[in-house]
Amino acid sequence: MIVEIIAVGTELLLGQITNRNAAFLGEKLAESGFDAHYQVVVGDNLDRIVDAITIALGRADVIIMTGGIGPTQDDVTREAISTATGRPLLFSQEFAGRLRSFWEARGRQMPESNLRQAEYPEGAEQIPNPKGTAPAIALQHDGRWIFALPGVPEEMHYLVQHEVLPRLRTAAGVDQVVLSRLLRSWGRSESQVAELLDDLYHGSTNPSIAFLASAAEIKVRITAKAPTEAEATRLIAPYEKTIRERLGASVFGVDDETIERVILGLLEERQWTMATAESATAGMIAARMTSVPGASRVFRGGVVVYATDLKASLLDVPQEILDEGVVSEATALFMAEGAAARLQADVALAVTGSAGPDPQERAAGTMVIAVHTPEGSRARVMRLPGDRERVRTYATTAALHLVRLALVGEWWEA
Repeated sequence: MIVEIIAVGTELLLGQITNRNAAFLGEKLAESGFDAHYQVVVGDNLDRIVDAITIALGRADVIIMTGGIGPTQDDVTREAISTATGRPLLFSQEFAGRLRSFWEARGRQMPESNLRQAEYPEGAEQIPNPKGTAPAIALQHDGRWIFALPGVPEEMHYLVQHEVLPRLRTAAGVDQVVLSRLLRSWGRSESQVAELLDDLYHGSTNPSIAFLASAAEIKVRITAKAPTEAEATRLIAPYEKTIRERLGASVFGVDDETIERVILGLLEERQWTMATAESATAGMIAARMTSVPGASRVFRGGVVVYATDLKASLLDVPQEILDEGVVSEATALFMAEGAAARLQADVALAVTGSAGPDPQERAAGTMVIAVHTPEGSRARVMRLPGDRERVRTYATTAALHLVRLALVGEWWEA
């Protein structure tokens, strides 16, 4: 079954919003065994959306559209489906009533423009949206499916997983389970990982192997198809074992085990607490650590220190060390130990550096990361590529992984 994704929204074309919906859809369709050959982005223009639908109907079995089903004048996805299929728009009194009840329950008067969301092409099913007001649309037309979903990610995610994919599996007569296992790694480049696993990649189609890179982490996805989940798990197991053996300590988690969750788990196992001292990353590490529910059980807090005099007064970095260089291993080590003492934490992570674009003491992209634990302290100088934000993002990820290595007693190579 061939699926085409059409994302509607001029803001996507202008780069004001990143098209994360298409990435989510591509991932979920692949996991379910469906092929998505095309992803199209089109602005809020009726004629161009109609053209996109017409083209997709000629080359795909299923069209999944996101965006353009809101209440405003530029939300014209419903009209476009109506025009492209030759089906007139009808009005649902039932959904109009639901819309009025939604607004009344919040003590507000509903703008009449919201009633546009009760319109649907003839023959289409309106799918209730428990996460928002706009119902999704499911239409079978000339042997093909058209789905129109809200562009709001939370709403779209729910409808894809609970409504769209189950319907597609039924329509495709899928009698197999598609199961994926995601191994997360750090410390090796994507090309290194690909070389180490080349025979697995080329030697098997079930399970299949895929590589995904993001923020300096390399993910290896193993996907198997089988009549049952137990059989799919059995197919995946030997591949996972081989991949872990070849990648070694660079594998840090599976599936939804992010590095933040792994660190928090390790800290809780040891009954240790953690603090951060950040200069170049300015709180990015603390933000990632506290993004996980329950982080307050082990995360004591963080200090953002840019000014040199504050490194001395807040974190007790000796002035003679600062005089020798702020972007240095010695400064980072004192920052980490100072944060541990000041915030009464067992583990402390510190980052200082020259994120760019202009060099500060050392070349742009030079970042120094230090980790202090009850078992010792160590610092590492890293030279990271890219512009300022990429350097800061990569440094944040690297810092978290160096903490992990310290917590498991592996530390890292000099």
